[in-house]
Amino acid sequence: MVPQCLSMGAWLLFIYAANASPTDESAARGSRTDQGDPALDEKHQDTYGTFASEFYDLRYLSEEGYPFPTAPPVDPFARIRVDDCGKSKGCFRYGKPGCNAETCDYFLSYRRIGADVEFELSADTDGWVAVGFSSDKKMGGDDVMACVHDDNGRVRIQHFYNVGQWAKEIQRNPARDEEGVFENNRVTCRFKRPVYVPRDETIVDLHLSWYYLFAWGPAIQGSITRHDIDSPPVSENVVSIYRYEDIFMPSAAYQTFSSPFCLLLIVALTFYLLMGTP
Repeated sequence: MVPQCLSMGAWLLFIYAANASPTDESAARGSRTDQGDPALDEKHQDTYGTFASEFYDLRYLSEEGYPFPTAPPVDPFARIRVDDCGKSKGCFRYGKPGCNAETCDYFLSYRRIGADVEFELSADTDGWVAVGFSSDKKMGGDDVMACVHDDNGRVRIQHFYNVGQWAKEIQRNPARDEEGVFENNRVTCRFKRPVYVPRDETIVDLHLSWYYLFAWGPAIQGSITRHDIDSPPVSENVVSIYRYEDIFMPSAAYQTFSSPFCLLLIVALTFYLLMGTP
């Protein structure tokens, strides 16, 4: 490296002298009459000026005119496929009938890949989306994986453990190959975690069957807050990663006419109207 105390002019003269041919040097030494020749001095001056100009253009101007190539773009987040739900992966959909990973209130898929399970989560929120693995259908003492949208626009995969109604972040995070994106007011992510793990109170073995707790909600400065709805959906039965199903659960807005009580009420009103008509 060139010492900082060496001026640019001295450095240019050094390079020029180092690159001068032996013929030029011997000619300069062998002819004493050339030393005082104004024409030769002018020629040397022009040569030095041309070299200095080219060196300056190469060293300084090329960065402006010919910038270094930029890094290749990061691969975009691959959209979640739903046509293989129930076939090569299991899926849970919550929301409007017929919704997919981009339109459901909440969506989750799982599939085995070697010694891992790959999860895909998506929810209609600008904060976080999570899945919990529980031995019952209640929140408390559960292993939770959450995808959190932070203030920098990134989606981070975090590990939590439910203590009662409060989620405590656990530094030991089993997630790997994680990726996430926030688009169209949706948090979407994909990650893997091992099927088998060393015995740990906060991380369950996924080869066992668990109830799946589905939740999503807002975040404040990258920290999760209370979920959007008072009673988040829960899988009706325990879920096995060795059985792929495609399960739809209607959201509250679409449960009005599907509950047994509402159906009975509709039948009673219809019967009353028919009997009361002359």
